[in-house]
Amino acid sequence: MLESSNVVRPQPMESSTYSASSRLQAAGLNSATRLFEQAAAQVPIPSPPQPIAIADYGAANGYNSLLPMGAAVAVLRARTRPDHAILVAHTDLPDNDFTALFTTLTEDPDSYLTKDSATFPSAVGRSFYRQILPSESIALGWSSWATHWLSRVPAPIPDHIHISHSAEPNARRAFTQQAALDWQDFLAFRGRELAPGGRLVVLTLGVDDAGLPGFAGVMQALLTALQGLVEAGTVHPEEVARMAIPTVGRTEEEFRAPFAPSGRFEGLSVERLETFTAEDRFWARYRHDGDAAALGASWAGFARAAVFPTLATALEGGPHSRRAVDFVDTLESAVAAHLASSPQQMAIPLAALVLIKRHRSR
Repeated sequence: MLESSNVVRPQPMESSTYSASSRLQAAGLNSATRLFEQAAAQVPIPSPPQPIAIADYGAANGYNSLLPMGAAVAVLRARTRPDHAILVAHTDLPDNDFTALFTTLTEDPDSYLTKDSATFPSAVGRSFYRQILPSESIALGWSSWATHWLSRVPAPIPDHIHISHSAEPNARRAFTQQAALDWQDFLAFRGRELAPGGRLVVLTLGVDDAGLPGFAGVMQALLTALQGLVEAGTVHPEEVARMAIPTVGRTEEEFRAPFAPSGRFEGLSVERLETFTAEDRFWARYRHDGDAAALGASWAGFARAAVFPTLATALEGGPHSRRAVDFVDTLESAVAAHLASSPQQMAIPLAALVLIKRHRSR
């Protein structure tokens, strides 16, 4: 998620490409969904006719929302009567593809709409780094693969396209400060929106044992491919110099920092924090079939959906020009070829948090 004035978070160029690559992101969903089910079993339920409100922060096209939302709706429905309305508010930036979102909700067989006729979807096009829903209105919140995107690029990265691989101290300091501020803002506004006793489950990037947010092989392939495009004259050096992927992985200490020393922040406290390494499903398939070309193509497709739109914003003519389309196609082919030539497993460090809004008297 990003502020609308700094739109660098990827928006899907093709819904089919995004959905396919989202299946890698779904690798971390099972354990987080179990936490979401547990949260749904514990949150207070308002009396009818007030609906039970669920918020999906950073919904994108909705693919990563189907499993957790369906699971939570089932748990909530078992706790109340069949006609008690459940409202699901899917939120993302104003230029998100909300048509793809509602198509997913309407047509996908895993959609919660196919299972519960008293559940009603809605959408809000605003950044989650501000308040976007009424105060104390949300019983249950969910966010997956979204809060690692910063609200803006805080500084140029002169020696790489990702800050985790940069040795430039000023850039690293700026990104660290922005990551801390954005995490505080995200928490502060969720603290306002959650009802007392409400819970929020967040699945986002953590860091590996080396303190890196994973995907090192993809980042190196991207950098190598971009250097090749410069040498071929496809892109200009100054365009590549402007390219930066504003994502961060956070340590457990950084996740907990806003809550120190009291253990509370804006009414919220950390009920649970888990860090784990998600399965690289592309690598698992490669070990089964030995198809290096398919491995490279899968990771290149993931990168195309996840970060290519962000990189394309640095091009002269902008991300929606014909040149940008050619750039994305050429970059995808180059990244696929590089990764196919040197197959490797990717580290995918994740963190899952359960946050609770404490009652004022507690």
